[in-house]
Amino acid sequence: MVEFEVDDSTVTVSVLGVDRILSLREQVTVDVADITAVALAEVDLRPPWVRAPGTFFPGVIAAGTYRGRHRKEFWDTRFGGRAIRIDLAGSEFTRLVVDVADPDAALRELTWAVAA
Repeated sequence: MVEFEVDDSTVTVSVLGVDRILSLREQVTVDVADITAVALAEVDLRPPWVRAPGTFFPGVIAAGTYRGRHRKEFWDTRFGGRAIRIDLAGSEFTRLVVDVADPDAALRELTWAVAA
């Protein structure tokens, strides 16, 4: 699970608890201007096939950095339906897929930040 901190120009995603160890990352920071889309993550969405570094147990958890054809994504989800997807352009990552405590509130906050 993660927490968001949104300021004028950046979004900081802080990884919480044991997920820091599983994903081998404490936080991800992206520019608000790099966000192209924010949505609930599709139930059947899966990470690219190359994990480097991170943890993956099919259907249980995906935590860490994943690479695919022209993609670099950060995932921290337990596939429980509480994940949001943030598509990016011009950033270190092309997509973030992360579990949040309240997906609707996170979507509202991020959508508002992108629109501002």
